[in-house]
Amino acid sequence: MGFKALLSLPLATSTVKNIKKWASKPKETQQKVFESLIEGGKKTSFGKDHNFKEINSYHDFKSKVPLRTYEDLQPYINRITQGEESVLWPGKPLYLAKTSGTTAGTKYIPITKDSIPNHIDSAKNALLSYIAETKDTSFVDGKMIFLQGSPILKKTAGINTGRLSGIVAHHVPQYLQKNRMPSWDTNCIDDWEMKVSKIAEETAKHDMRLISGIPAWVQMYFEVLLKQTGKKNIKEIFPNFSLFVYGGVNFGPYRAAFKKLIGNEVPSIETYPASEGFIAFQNSQKDDGLLMVLNKGIFYEFIPIDEVHNENPTRLAIWETELNQSYALVINNNAGLWGYLIGDVVKIVSTNPYKIRVVGRTKHFISAFGEHVIAEEVESTMEEVQNLFACSVKEFHVAPQVSPEKGLPYHEWLIEFDVMPPNLDAFANKIDSLMQAKNIYYKDLLDGNILRQAVITKIAPDGFTNFMKSRGKLGGQNKIPRLANDRTFADLLQSFKL
Repeated sequence: MGFKALLSLPLATSTVKNIKKWASKPKETQQKVFESLIEGGKKTSFGKDHNFKEINSYHDFKSKVPLRTYEDLQPYINRITQGEESVLWPGKPLYLAKTSGTTAGTKYIPITKDSIPNHIDSAKNALLSYIAETKDTSFVDGKMIFLQGSPILKKTAGINTGRLSGIVAHHVPQYLQKNRMPSWDTNCIDDWEMKVSKIAEETAKHDMRLISGIPAWVQMYFEVLLKQTGKKNIKEIFPNFSLFVYGGVNFGPYRAAFKKLIGNEVPSIETYPASEGFIAFQNSQKDDGLLMVLNKGIFYEFIPIDEVHNENPTRLAIWETELNQSYALVINNNAGLWGYLIGDVVKIVSTNPYKIRVVGRTKHFISAFGEHVIAEEVESTMEEVQNLFACSVKEFHVAPQVSPEKGLPYHEWLIEFDVMPPNLDAFANKIDSLMQAKNIYYKDLLDGNILRQAVITKIAPDGFTNFMKSRGKLGGQNKIPRLANDRTFADLLQSFKL
């Protein structure tokens, strides 16, 4: 055991002890965060516009601060990008995290001196929680790789601006830098395919033990590694690979493909990082719930999912939520986001401590016929059907076909297989029966002859990768939505079908 591994266990033990303290007092912890946010907000233009000096309770706050999307907040963001100070939070942001928006184009999410510890400490605590529970410190002594965007930052009104993963790269603790890969120059390559190829070349002969990234891009890295080395699986290249850290999407549908690529199952940690804040992480291998980060400058609100599109929906603090219910997530933080609808739907899976699972996006659902199918349903179905048919799916997308050339409308499943099921018709039948069991509205539509059975469209090998490449969205934090209520993605994907 190396020196760093030796030190990591007592640090992990101490950290988890502290986590348990604030996690066991959710209302008290969140109330303290709320009060500190209001104090900070009083010193800003936003706070003056919304009479923060009159806010003495959460009830007051809800009456004065309306819910907002990025588009609603954009006039304030524009003032920041033009150089104005103390607009949303005192002073100037340290960074602007640049993300791809839909209706708003490029988004600029502020990250401040006060909010950066949320991103850094929460990621660190996810690893330390794993060490404390498993007593496995072996990955600390080996090489680690974080597949991420370029760390090159540009200036916007004197504020460093770039992708969140690139910003975080500047805050990796010094003691980890020696273990970290790839090299700085390789990390700065913009072309994703060239970057992954170079990363594979750099890492193939090293003792990689921890690998982190969005599953789709880690899968691409694995495939390139196998092609370059001629090896059968990743364990032949990295025999000590012992921990996979991921976030951004549900890993379930990737599980079968990863097991085949790696050669066996590797322990994993799921995280929930976003440009707006590091929200939750898997703190135990005994369950897949994500522990909410309650003590790091974010005050959370929750909107019952059936009210999310109402003009004045119910807004709940965390201690007012109910177990096994789904909510649209709202954040208020010390980067100056107020009443901010992050766009994610979460389910409360534990209240002692508070844990969540991300079950979809407020904009990613199918309800073309009133069925309101959500990501959790299609993702769990895809994971189950792969296990039943001993096949492997690389990527998929589901969309409604409202106006087919003939016959009844249907849900189209566009699927890129790594390993085909032996009987595609039986595969489609099972998908449909599982979906009917999960969603009564979908079943009613089929029983009522409003819809016909789901249709499978096979996408060519590397079709999804080539699709993202054609849109300039290859790599980094870019993700393909698993489902949509329109055919924007589905129609474009037709060019890549078999």
